[in-house]
Amino acid sequence: MGRARIADHGFLADGRSAVLVDSTGSVNWWCPARFDSPSVFARLLDDNAGHWAIRPEGRFNTERAYLTDTLVLRTVFSTETGSVAVTDALALEPGARSHSVGLHSPRVLARVVRGVSGEVRMRMHYRPRFEYGRMIPQLVQEDDALTASAASARLDLRTSIPLTCEVGEAFGSFTVRAGETYRFTLGYAPAYGSGPPAVLDAEQVIDNAAEGWRSWMGDHDYRGLYRDQVRRSSLVVQGMTYRPSGAVVAAPTMALPEELGGERNYDYRYAWVRDFSFTLEALWRVSCTDELNLHIGWLTRSMGMNEGIVPIMYGVEGERDLTEHHLDHLTGYAESRPVLVGNDAWRQRQNDVHGEPLSASWLMRDHLDPMPPGIRELLRAMTERAARDWQLPDAGMWEARDAERHYVSSKVQCWTALDRAVRFGSHLGSEAEVARWAAVRDEIRRTVLTQGWNDRLQAFTGAFDSPDLDASVLLMPLVGFLPANDPRMRSTIRVIEERLSDNGLLRRWESDPAGFVICSFWLVSCLALAGERGRAGQMFERIAGCVNDLGLLAEQIDPRTGEALGNFPQAFSHIGLINAAGDLTDLDSGHRELPLAPGRLIPAEERSARSADER
Repeated sequence: MGRARIADHGFLADGRSAVLVDSTGSVNWWCPARFDSPSVFARLLDDNAGHWAIRPEGRFNTERAYLTDTLVLRTVFSTETGSVAVTDALALEPGARSHSVGLHSPRVLARVVRGVSGEVRMRMHYRPRFEYGRMIPQLVQEDDALTASAASARLDLRTSIPLTCEVGEAFGSFTVRAGETYRFTLGYAPAYGSGPPAVLDAEQVIDNAAEGWRSWMGDHDYRGLYRDQVRRSSLVVQGMTYRPSGAVVAAPTMALPEELGGERNYDYRYAWVRDFSFTLEALWRVSCTDELNLHIGWLTRSMGMNEGIVPIMYGVEGERDLTEHHLDHLTGYAESRPVLVGNDAWRQRQNDVHGEPLSASWLMRDHLDPMPPGIRELLRAMTERAARDWQLPDAGMWEARDAERHYVSSKVQCWTALDRAVRFGSHLGSEAEVARWAAVRDEIRRTVLTQGWNDRLQAFTGAFDSPDLDASVLLMPLVGFLPANDPRMRSTIRVIEERLSDNGLLRRWESDPAGFVICSFWLVSCLALAGERGRAGQMFERIAGCVNDLGLLAEQIDPRTGEALGNFPQAFSHIGLINAAGDLTDLDSGHRELPLAPGRLIPAEERSARSADER
């Protein structure tokens, strides 16, 4: 069948891990213990790194879709002799409802094959490979399960079809006639201390998963523009939430390249503070109040009180040491090497992280009254760090690995931290402290407006005294630093669109290999806030049209070929879609003024005072 492209994959989730299954019926990714654990299937990165395929023998066509309002995938294979449907789901706990979806995953992958018409000869190929393909497990028939075990993991495959076993793999052929059903389950358990994998009926797994996801969707509705796409994106973000802690991973995969054959092949199976306020804004828009509390609880526990550089990312249970290393035995997706596990960005200074907790907390301030002591101490600490560190160079939000610079977006987010702290006022500090924070906030603003502006380009650039454009400065109007219709911001938006846009997709910088999806959505919001609502809507639809057939977005899109690049699906991209759709909805509802922060508009008298100050 050839190599499955990134966008060929569907996404299954259970609140702890994720499965990627391609359009030919091959499960090519699963790290069953949790998102950032070693894989048992990693064919995405190497043909020899494990997969589990169920597909027709010979030629076939494919149509697939999620069952309505779920992450349960149904794929219909059509052949010359008939058609068959394969339905895949990761198990949720029986009876899961909105508040508990994914909290106690049985860690079972179910696949149900049902004849639709005629008869179809099917073939199953099961090839588990543990520890990112390093280990070939022993396959042993135990009672009604084919057990694969190696190192610290065990998989139990249950099926009624006869299997032929070879070293580390099993095969089976069977004929499916209209109305017939074949069931397969694959259960995972650690090798020691927790007992064998759960034994579940495949059809019950499908039914429970569908009911659980629909329960979640029923309690988290959205009535604005592009409702179907926003609801699908909200479900994807929920699927990337590690429910025991509340961490949202950037993506469920690692080492998928930003450029085919390139070296920027990072591990995204962690939670970034950078993404935090954007994530909470997206969840706020789709009425996820319980999730807001869960996520801010995770952040409070993970960040704690820090000495030295504030960590910018964490493991899903708050781990800080995410040391990066190469998996040299893997060829990589499209031979893109190195294949990296872990992510050394955890060592970086990124001053924008100070703004994220304050911005997110301001968004959900009604849920923080009275403010819990742990959150108050965290916000105070981030405020003081922003006031202290804003003048330091850093790696920036795109995590540059060559040198630290004075990135404009980092300064702006330090301003955001202090601005929100001032607005919290006595809830966060004394009168003297609030006055000091306000003074530093205003100093940052004056510095950015002078040193971040490039007269030759007539635009704010990525770093102080730099000639290089960077799409991250589009955050300035989105956090309330400058109105989108300010002449300097209008000029910046125009120059960025002219220089960084390619076929409707926006690159982060001029040498970026592909369009970066969330930056493209930021441009949509900026255009809308600047009064160009028609163009903003057209651009939204162009970007949202880059989803695959299941409504999933990658991190980046090649503007020439339309190929999805980077880790997949990408939470940041889906969050960008939700927030841009929400901005367009707000504007169409008459909220056409600059948002100070999500959910609150700057009063007219305050805007006038700001304009006078800027002049």
